[in-house]
Formats: sequence, C-alpha cells, structure tokens
Amino acid sequence: MMRTKKQVRISEIVIPKYLPVFNNKTYKHIILTSGRAGTKSSFAAIKTDYQIVADPYGSVVVLRKHHNKLRKTVYKEMLRGINRLQIPKNRFYITKSPMEITYKKHNTTIYFSGSDGIDDTKGIIDEEKPIKLVVLDELTEFFDDGEGEDELANIEATFVRGNKAGFQMIYLYNPPKNPNAPVNLWCKKMEKRPDCIHIHTDYRDVPVEWLGQDLIDSAEAMKIADPKMYRWTWLGESVGVDELIYYMFSDRNRKKPEPGRTYERAFIGGDYGQQNATTYQVFGLDMYRQKFPGLGEYYHSGRESGTQRSPSEYAQDLVEFMNDLHEEFEIKAFYICLDPSAKGLQEEIRRATRSGLEYSVLIRDADNDVALGISRVQKAFVFDILSISPKQENLVRELGIYEYDKKSIEKGKEVPVKENDHGCDALRYAVMTAWRYIKQWLPVEIEEKEYIVDIARKGDEEDGYI
Repeated sequence: MMRTKKQVRISEIVIPKYLPVFNNKTYKHIILTSGRAGTKSSFAAIKTDYQIVADPYGSVVVLRKHHNKLRKTVYKEMLRGINRLQIPKNRFYITKSPMEITYKKHNTTIYFSGSDGIDDTKGIIDEEKPIKLVVLDELTEFFDDGEGEDELANIEATFVRGNKAGFQMIYLYNPPKNPNAPVNLWCKKMEKRPDCIHIHTDYRDVPVEWLGQDLIDSAEAMKIADPKMYRWTWLGESVGVDELIYYMFSDRNRKKPEPGRTYERAFIGGDYGQQNATTYQVFGLDMYRQKFPGLGEYYHSGRESGTQRSPSEYAQDLVEFMNDLHEEFEIKAFYICLDPSAKGLQEEIRRATRSGLEYSVLIRDADNDVALGISRVQKAFVFDILSISPKQENLVRELGIYEYDKKSIEKGKEVPVKENDHGCDALRYAVMTAWRYIKQWLPVEIEEKEYIVDIARKGDEEDGYI
C-alpha cells in the first residue's frame, strides 16, 4: 500500500507578514522585532531549519551574546521548528555538546555559539558547506557593552567569506522602552539600506487559534490596567522611559494587612549597609487570595541615627522582628533573601537562627538581576498582587522618589539612581524569590521572554514542503 506524501504549507505555519521574506534572497539583512507573542522566534526557527533541508550547500550559525543562554532558548526553538515542518527527527543528528543540528541527507548543519566563542565556530565550519544564514537572537544583548555595531560588522565579515550569493543575516529582538537605546538607533540606520528589511509584529498579527484565548485576554487585561506597559510589552513599541521607576504605584497598592489573617510563609528581602541603611522588608504569601501583601519593615541607618550596628546586632534585630511577625501573623516559615554581597550578615543570621525558634528559617542569596527584578515588581503592582503596608513607611517614601538616572536615559540606558533605594532593593529581592508563586497569579503566566506558540503537529515519515 502506497503512502501519500504529506505536504506542509509554509503559509500554514508562518504568519502572513513573514511570508514575503521566507524564500526571498533580495534582502541581506532581515530585522525582526515584536511585542510578546509576535512569533518572530518561531519564524526564525522554521526558516533556519528549512535552510539546511532545502539547500544542500548551505549551513547556518545561530548566535547569542552569551553561550550559556543558548540551550534553553533558541536551541529548543530550533527543535520545535523541526516539528512544525513535520520533519522526522531521525533525519537529523542532534547533539547538545557541542550544540549542533545536522541534516543527514546533505550534511548541512546549524551551529550554535555565543559571540564570545565565535572563533571556535569558525574552526569547525566545512568550507564546502559555507554559512548561508546567520541568526542573531536577543540582539539587544550585543549592544550592552557599547560595541554592538562593530561586533555585528565583525560577525558579518567572518561568515560572508566564501558566499557567492544568497548570504543572509536575521536579527531578533524586542524593542527596549527607550527610543534612544543603541539597538533602536542601529535599526533606524539599517532601515535606510536597500538590502535591509525590518518587519515588526505583535500578537494581533497571529491567528487566535495559535495563541489561545487566555493569552489574548491577558493582553487585554494589561491594556486596561496599564496602557503604557501594554504598548511596550504586547505591541513592542518604544514608549519612552519614565524617570520614576514605579510610576504605577498608587493608593490601590497601599493596604493595611488584614486583621486576623495568618500566613504559612513570609518572604523577607534584606539590604545591608554600614553607614547606609540596613532594612528588612517582609511580605506574606497569601495563596488563597493570590496576593503578596507587605506586612512590615525594619529600618536602621547608621548615618541618619549617628549609631552604627554590627552584623551580629542586625541579625539579633531580625530575630526579634520575626518573633513579632510570628506572633501577629502566625507565620510558620520565613524565607530570607539577602543582598548577595552581605555574606557577613548572612552568616550572623545563620548563627542567630540555628535553634530555639518556633518557626523555620531559610536563608539564600537574592537574585540581583536589577532590570528583571524591576520588571517583575512592576507587573506585581500593575495587576494588584503586590501591596505595601503603612508600616513600611520608609519603603513607601522610596517608591515615590526611586528614579532612573536622567543621563543614562539620554544615552539609551536605564540605570537606577543609587540613592534612597535600600527598601526598593529589599522589595525586589523578595519579589524575585517569591516569583515562582507570583507569576501564577498573573492573567496568563507572563514570562520575560517571548511566548512559545505551539503550532506543531505530529509528523509523518514521509513529508514534503511547499
């Protein structure tokens, strides 16, 4: 019995905006930007996989700035692209170390590398299978050190050699808020070139059945809650940077803890200073109401008070603080997340909490990714998950004045002013540590990276392509 050869129409797995460039070799540079769920990563993966299958003489290099970020992001997306094309995986050699995907029939390969390891990639490329396509994922990372344009030019020069025709580069990024961000200025410059095309998409360009109604509802919820954040997050617009970082913090986020409410777990963010302030900001985990309410704060400034305290004294103060919180809210477990540089204080807290307590204590280094932490705190405020107690008076004061440095904004960066930020840092540590719970309470689980749109279908041993 003959089996009918199955055909996959590219128009069924790629949105209309991308179809004109799928097989178009006119453009040497293809810039893809989007808001969340714009499917640019899906398109790039499909085009990349198709390249090594359709062209017996052309391989691909996929780059991120840092090699250690490849496996969980773009490498997985390329594997999804194979599924979307309905190509059986047994037609490929797929390895993780080194990360490579090779189409057996042509011996054409997708190489994965960080920019810092590009020389290693150069050394293994077969001259008979020259690189026909270079994909640069998370392009913004290449501009973080101020050498973005030079680095991109060097990458192009490295791989364009040996190509008589058909060489292309695809660039992927979500536009930063700041219109003056270096990557945005580079994009405007590239748009003037006749060999460059810039395609911008957002979730509205994607069939609803690919995304699911829950995701659409999530976008609409943010549109109502914070139109400016919606335009940046979901539409991918460079909306400009507010100097005030937590501009969305308002009276609705200022709430007293509910009388008689108890908490199984509480999270304490701690920021340590000698002359500068040391503060502990505590938040309860309300699983039933899906809230993260502020419960209280400890705050001591050596400079303002004229009295310095030792790490051991701060540790003992924390124990007394937790004792009071335990009595008031019946907290059974405290998760203490400290400034990673405060190793001395961390050790003193371990000593002070080893025994004799009516609750458990877990101590860990806080995740100090500032930009990501700020983004998560903003989302928690926008969707009314995070609230601040009147007892956290120093934190309330800081939230009203916590700003980005004006000069950094002018230069295309968003760097917080390192003044009056101790409570804000402690807040960020607590939210980052509790994020595994908080993210489940958002309208749809909002990750920082692009949504993965599952348009894969079960493959067949005999597939074709149109």
